[in-house]
Amino acid sequence: MGDDSRRRTPPASGSTSTRSLVEPIPGEPAATATIDDERALFVADYHAGYEAGLRYDRGVDVPSRAADRRERLLSLLERTRPDRLVVLGDLMHSIGDPGGAERGELEVLFESFPAELSVTVIKGNHDGRIETWLADDDEIDADVTVEPGAGVGLGGVGVCHGHTWPAPAVLERDVVCLGHEHPCVRLEDEVGGSRVERAWLRGRLDPDPFRDRSEYDGVSWLEREGESPPRVVVLPAFNDLVGGTWSNVTGQSFLSPFLPAGLAEGEAYLLDGTRLGPYESV
Repeated sequence: MGDDSRRRTPPASGSTSTRSLVEPIPGEPAATATIDDERALFVADYHAGYEAGLRYDRGVDVPSRAADRRERLLSLLERTRPDRLVVLGDLMHSIGDPGGAERGELEVLFESFPAELSVTVIKGNHDGRIETWLADDDEIDADVTVEPGAGVGLGGVGVCHGHTWPAPAVLERDVVCLGHEHPCVRLEDEVGGSRVERAWLRGRLDPDPFRDRSEYDGVSWLEREGESPPRVVVLPAFNDLVGGTWSNVTGQSFLSPFLPAGLAEGEAYLLDGTRLGPYESV
């Protein structure tokens, strides 16, 4: 861990365009983004109700950290003062309709948001039928929009969850941001001890996995010689209990259908911005 070649660099940086659009918040699993004339806060994989899921699915009794999750997110909103919160999927944990504790956690969370805050939720694979109640809940005053998991373009940023192939509009942006993967790295010290830490992955989209799919006919950078593919940023999970893909461990398979094949020049960064270099060789 004392390698001098590692330097602190914002994970999404790598070009002037990317730096002007997406800025990870040092020490946090979140980023700010410029979307036209709006300032946005990006988080992924909040997994409200995760502890209830552990009890139900695995019989593991873990005290709820709902209040901690809520306070961490509210603190980020206070620090960054965004116009919009963008959740890149898996706002909730249950696959189907949320149970009482989970729905209650989300209602309290949304009731705590500033009145002027708009919220965009990209539907993740854990978000069940979230669109049938979140945007229409009478207890929630926030302006909430639920978008499909394949994602949408928001200004110069394409956002999706990552569990499906992204919508063509996502790929037409300067930067593609996604969650779902919960990227982590396993780090070892000089005496053989190890620890796992959440990480950012960033690089450039590799065209090869996308070229043979008919839905991407017409995507400019896939069809025109000399055009650069968008940058890609894989956000760490906001929920620190959920584990994830150990991206630097041999045999660990990625969850997204277009990763790792779709990630070129992929590098890993710790939450504090420490650049670890190519993610496979950390």
